[in-house]
Amino acid sequence: MPDNPLDWIDRELAALDERGLRRRLATRTGRQSSRLVLDGRKLVNFGSNDYLGLAADPRLVGAVAEAMAEEGWGSGASPLVTGRGTSHQLLEQRLARFEGTEAALVFSSGFAANSGTVAALVGPGDVVFADRKNHASLLDGCRLSRADVRVYPHADCRQLERLLAKAAGYSRRLIVTDSLVSMDGDLAPLGELAELAEQYACMLMIDEAHGTGVFGATGRGVAEHLGVENRVHVRVGTLSKALGSIGGFVAGSRSLIEWLANRARPYVFSTAGPSAASAAALAALDIIRNEPSRREGLLKRAKTLRRGLAEQGWDVGRSASQIVPVVVGDPDRAVELSAELRRQGFFVPAIRPPTVPNGRSCLRISLTHGHDDRIIAELLMALSIARNG
Repeated sequence: MPDNPLDWIDRELAALDERGLRRRLATRTGRQSSRLVLDGRKLVNFGSNDYLGLAADPRLVGAVAEAMAEEGWGSGASPLVTGRGTSHQLLEQRLARFEGTEAALVFSSGFAANSGTVAALVGPGDVVFADRKNHASLLDGCRLSRADVRVYPHADCRQLERLLAKAAGYSRRLIVTDSLVSMDGDLAPLGELAELAEQYACMLMIDEAHGTGVFGATGRGVAEHLGVENRVHVRVGTLSKALGSIGGFVAGSRSLIEWLANRARPYVFSTAGPSAASAAALAALDIIRNEPSRREGLLKRAKTLRRGLAEQGWDVGRSASQIVPVVVGDPDRAVELSAELRRQGFFVPAIRPPTVPNGRSCLRISLTHGHDDRIIAELLMALSIARNG
């Protein structure tokens, strides 16, 4: 018999095993919350992006049930055909008011929003400048755009300016960055990036996936926190993290949103997300407005955790948020520490290449509203035991 043309997959999986980089699927039972049952074991959950603890909030669940009774579940078509329902429209209007922009557009996922927006803004003959630590969705958008891509070292505005100075001949220029790096927990230098965008006549696009709902006086994100919202041309957010639902969105000028509705391929060629998911996001926006203590307490406890980790001698990098990495370098060491914490009752995922650069494997601690001071103290004790054991 001829060789199986997929035999190479087994060899590559074995190679991942040898380097300690193979992932395996786990199954969560029940609701997403600060405590979960994973593969049958009860654990304190430090692996979730449900930052405000809304994923299982009864108010979101009730909004979903009501929307399903009114609009059903499946959307049935692209938003441009018959898929956009009244909940989608209302959510876009509310997101625009929330963000303080002229308009907003809801995508089926944050990944689709990022990749589709970049590819709609630039193309052949254009150039995009991307932070090296940008999320994969932004990097994929750069590749799909077929524009020239210039990658600058993480948060290095001096190197970015050198690249910008050499790019005068391009038709369109775009700077794109995460506002809050998903694995490092640090904030992008948005003020400096805005200055460079203005100086070199660039569009500036930021992904607020991990900032929306958490940072800023009203929860709009890092741009609000740093006071640069009016200098950012394109703001992308997600509904699946602090808002506890699913989907992504872009906020900006009315002409930008009209353009994306016509040219962002993941929007044009994807079935719209369920109307019920939009209803959940609408309920979450109400909670963000009415309960600022959720984000304020979260960031306060994150500061406590970072201080405690530093006192124990752990490397937490430049984290300034609810995402706190414990950088250990070696992937096997990260897996060992994660396993030891699981034995002590904590789920803290090990993050390895290619998600992080070689030599930067870490534990990624993700704090949520449900983690109180006692739980944080218990986690610090568990990490101390793991370090010294």
